[in-house]
Amino acid sequence: MVKLGEEQHTMAIHLTPTELGREAGMHRREVIAKCMELGVPIFQGRIDKTLFLSSLKQAKQATTLAKA
Repeated sequence: MVKLGEEQHTMAIHLTPTELGREAGMHRREVIAKCMELGVPIFQGRIDKTLFLSSLKQAKQATTLAKA
C-alpha cells in the first residue's frame, strides 16, 4: 500500500513470469501454463501478482472441495 497524505492506495504489482515464479516457488514455464489454464492475462510480458495468486488459491480450493 502507498500512503499519500491520509489516503491509502493499493497498487497492482505486475511482475514478469520469472519474478512471479521466484515469489510463488514455481518455474517460469509453470507460471505461464497456470496463467493460461486459469485465464490470468499476461500483458506486455507482465502478470498481476495479486490476480495470479488469488486465482491459484481459488483453483486449489475448488480442487480440494471436488475431492471431498
